Amino acid sequence: MRNGQGSAETDAGKDARNGIYAAAEIRYTGAVAKGGGKGNVVSSDITWNPPPCWYAPYLGAKDFKKEMSKELKDAMGAPGMGGHAGQALSQLQRHYEDDYGWTDTPGYRDYNVEKDGKGMFWAAVENPDEPDVLKRSSCSDIPFWVDNGEAPPPQYEEAIKPEMLAALAYQRMQLPETKVSLAPDGTTKVNLPTWAWLNKAVFDDVKATATVDVPGFHIEATTTAAPKSLTLDPGTDDATMIPAGGECPIVDGKIGEPYAKGESDETPPCGIVYNRSSEGATFPLRAALTWEISWTGTGQADPVGMPDGTIEVVQDIAVEEVQSVNR
Repeated sequence: MRNGQGSAETDAGKDARNGIYAAAEIRYTGAVAKGGGKGNVVSSDITWNPPPCWYAPYLGAKDFKKEMSKELKDAMGAPGMGGHAGQALSQLQRHYEDDYGWTDTPGYRDYNVEKDGKGMFWAAVENPDEPDVLKRSSCSDIPFWVDNGEAPPPQYEEAIKPEMLAALAYQRMQLPETKVSLAPDGTTKVNLPTWAWLNKAVFDDVKATATVDVPGFHIEATTTAAPKSLTLDPGTDDATMIPAGGECPIVDGKIGEPYAKGESDETPPCGIVYNRSSEGATFPLRAALTWEISWTGTGQADPVGMPDGTIEVVQDIAVEEVQSVNR
């Protein structure tokens, strides 16, 4: 049996029960993580998860016959393949060769070869970035036939669809890391405001697209991230956030105001006042940029909202006491 593969560009997977793999790739383009795996976006909804597995187009009838008949022959010839296991393999062979079916699962004659080119067998795909092996392998139905232009049978709820592609693109989205501009930068003073702002270049929308494109079947979805707000955590309880709570919204296309000379005693629209020194060390200032996520795709022209996403960076801030001069 082959192993399923996943990357930043493609996903392929398998049906864990019989070794048949869905070779139809999901191709990712745009702002996705290089080298495969998850991107750097964390969903604000801890209950939200991309699909752990799905069903996707696999092979045409003639190619499926070649692949599946070899799999069955090898499995039946394996040592100890008798009893219930042997009976299950025999039923599976009859299912594809002799029109043997079950409830809601019709059989096929000679692997549906007479319909070659008019559809495809679909098979399971495991999400390589799903950590729970039980969820990852929960798409356990055997491969099934779908005619070109037709929807998969309704019992296959996990059949790949645009909203699933959108979620998978979200999972692999790589957003630009956000370094907050500070004044003073790196070292600030107790009880004096530290100004915080983001460069306007940060505010471009970011897009990631996932596509399945095989003969007779094409769907795609584009997931878009747009900056929404910046939340600051000063790294100590002895600090006052501006505004209260530390969330700085986008106003007129920007977050915060760049510091200008002579404004050190003014209150910034976004910033921090540290109430004690870091005593020769530093405080870990955490800056979390929240992005508003939505998707469009096949059959869905208007954007559909998804849970907000965040990325976080940490900057070390030294806080010193204000030096006074006694006269």
